[in-house]
Amino acid sequence: MKHFKFYALKLVGLTFIVFLLQVFFGKDFTNMFSLVANVAWQEPWRFLTPIFLHGGVGHFLTNMFGLALFGSLLEKVIGAKRFLFVYIGTGIIANLISVNFYPASLGASGAVFGVLGCLAVLRPNLVVWISYMPMPMWLAIFVWAAIDLLGVFYPSGTGNIAHLVGMISGIALGFFWSRRFGKYKRKRNKQKVISNDEFRFWESRYMRQGQKR
Repeated sequence: MKHFKFYALKLVGLTFIVFLLQVFFGKDFTNMFSLVANVAWQEPWRFLTPIFLHGGVGHFLTNMFGLALFGSLLEKVIGAKRFLFVYIGTGIIANLISVNFYPASLGASGAVFGVLGCLAVLRPNLVVWISYMPMPMWLAIFVWAAIDLLGVFYPSGTGNIAHLVGMISGIALGFFWSRRFGKYKRKRNKQKVISNDEFRFWESRYMRQGQKR
């Protein structure tokens, strides 16, 4: 496909490089680019850069697995540029909202959930596995939302609000593009225009044969 440019995998590679920089330079590097509430509005790049930061190996691997798998699927459906818009756009929106609830945060989870939300609208019957149970994407998105809603009321150090905001943003974009890229999009009936020569040929060949019978 011409519009598939492996952006999801390239983003994984870029995020891996940033993760190595975090390991090499330590907390000073991470604190410079993470989402810190009391300075974020004075340093607006912090609404973008936390998407590429992670708090540990497990955090990194979980998000990058979701990005590589579901990001590639979404990229095939809507194209590379739109996928990039979904990932970066929903990640920024998640940060813009979550900055009001957390003193500091980082991670690609909001952006990954944006991808999941968009894909759930455009490919609702895609089967995924949650806790060793297969289920369609439309049901899985409700399960993930319920888990994050529970996490809002019983905090565990996870940015559940960022997850929900990213997911809702992705769902909105999915509905916006549903007519064009949805699984059950309507196919327009293209009417063929018959020229006068074609009509006369059809008339002489079939209509006159019918009269002879």
